[in-house]
Amino acid sequence: MSEESFRLIVETIPGLVAVMTPTGAVEHVNRRVLEYFGRTLDELKQWGTSDAVHPADLPFVIAAWQHAVETGEPYEFEHRIRRFDGEYRWFQSRGLPLRDGDGRIVRWYNLLTDVHARRETEDRLRRSEADLLEAQRLSHAGSWRHHLASGTFAVSPEVLRIRGVESADPLSTIDRMYSGIHPDDRSRVKDSYDEAQRRKGEFDAEYRIVLGDGTIKRLRTIGHPVLNDAGEVVEYFGTGMDVTEQRNAQAALEKAFDEIKRLKDRLQDENLALREEIDQASMFEEIVGASAALKAVLSHLSKVAPTDSTVLISGETGTGKELIARAIHKHSRRAERAFVSLNCAATPPSLIASELFGHEKGAFTGAVQQRRGRFELAHSGTIFLDEIGEIPMDTQIALLRVLQERQVERVGGSRGIPVDVRVIAATNRDLSEAITAGTFRSDLFYRLNVFPIVVPPLRKRREDIPVLVEYFVKRFAEKMGKRIRRIDKRTLELCERYSWPGNIRELQNIVERSVILCSGDTFSIDETWLASAATVRPGASNPLPDALQDQEKEMIENALAKSRGKVAGPHGAAATLGIPASTLESKIKQLKIEKRRFTVA
Repeated sequence: MSEESFRLIVETIPGLVAVMTPTGAVEHVNRRVLEYFGRTLDELKQWGTSDAVHPADLPFVIAAWQHAVETGEPYEFEHRIRRFDGEYRWFQSRGLPLRDGDGRIVRWYNLLTDVHARRETEDRLRRSEADLLEAQRLSHAGSWRHHLASGTFAVSPEVLRIRGVESADPLSTIDRMYSGIHPDDRSRVKDSYDEAQRRKGEFDAEYRIVLGDGTIKRLRTIGHPVLNDAGEVVEYFGTGMDVTEQRNAQAALEKAFDEIKRLKDRLQDENLALREEIDQASMFEEIVGASAALKAVLSHLSKVAPTDSTVLISGETGTGKELIARAIHKHSRRAERAFVSLNCAATPPSLIASELFGHEKGAFTGAVQQRRGRFELAHSGTIFLDEIGEIPMDTQIALLRVLQERQVERVGGSRGIPVDVRVIAATNRDLSEAITAGTFRSDLFYRLNVFPIVVPPLRKRREDIPVLVEYFVKRFAEKMGKRIRRIDKRTLELCERYSWPGNIRELQNIVERSVILCSGDTFSIDETWLASAATVRPGASNPLPDALQDQEKEMIENALAKSRGKVAGPHGAAATLGIPASTLESKIKQLKIEKRRFTVA
């Protein structure tokens, strides 16, 4: 071949071609070399190309060239070379030696092929793969591919991490994948995947896997079918996500919501119970007085309040027994929890067990839903059982069991419910006489009478009457927007002489009535309201004269007729008369009035 033909062939090669001497000196190059470096052949012969090699690649290039010269072996490697405009591009460098008849190298032929685009594509691909793997690691989601014909599986490194294995071998087939699924979920997942293949559709399943150390994780796997030209499924590829943390968080959140709902329901029940007692609770705001008899009660109160001991408060109607009970609760360790009360006399005997202990749905006619009793509502707090002497004998037995075992059993239920409740009871009856008469259990009395407190009647603390009058006058005057500057002296004298059979509650009602009628700045009470003072004997069981008693009975019966026998509530007889429902119930019993006569069938 002539030299001219050789040069023509070199010029047609799609690459940078250089012919070099055995020592590496440039002998001839094609036009593409001159264009790339922007130099003439003479300049290249003087310059060489080593300083155009990227500094990071130069040591490797020199070593590879020296090895080729010393051994005479062909070489092939990739490196970056700077173009005339300063840009570095990737080239694949191939070198072949030409030998003479004696085997000596007489010339080197070097071909530089531009592979810059390929290298950039590979770099982008590697970066994309790295980004994908990092994204899978951060999202706890690995990719997988299942070839249906062979049954083989290919998984990403994140799948191995999720499954807790170091190599892909334990996950290399579909059967091995199934073996790692929790036994209770395995058949369901397999059936779901087989069904997806039959309908050539998407696969989506959530299940548990068991790791080698026994740890259980929750996974969600989504698969997409790949079809061939014939429309047949050849493989599935998809994603497996570790959703253990999400499911645990969801379970914890649901548990928290259940607890919030339970507390909300309890608070609602407690508020309901408190609203039922608001009329009685607002009767007194403070314990007013400085008499020796009252100070003795307060001394006992301060000593027993910090304990959890059961307290039995006794005293006549209207002496403020519930006020004492609330004061005990307020100064106890349970002050931040509920104070739930029940007037045993005002509750029908047939319903008192349900009120105290609650009932299950269907326990009796009208029990359309489950209801918690006052003991459950008062859990961790205090329950106040007013007029405890009025509860029926069968309920006394159940109450005794609750006090002994500290757990309640709802009406119609069979399961004991533990309760932590402090019990305060009150009565205006002589329970010793009730025990003798067989209407009150002695064992229940001894359970309740752990710490007795006797509240004195108002007639035994007369020195407190002026203070109480001033207190109630101020309270009701402010409430009604009236300005009362002084109290009539005659009124105070009458109040101090009057025996107050209704005690503080009667005093409060008379003061409220007088404030309503008061038109000036001086408070006074109609003397006729206290006219029975001369005939009253302290300690008498029925201090009212027969005439007044008949008049009171007539007023109560008229109110009951108007309310159709209903005592409590906004339209009850107690509201009509302007007195608490518990007071009216006591009056009805005292005057032996039959409420059923006024009930419309």
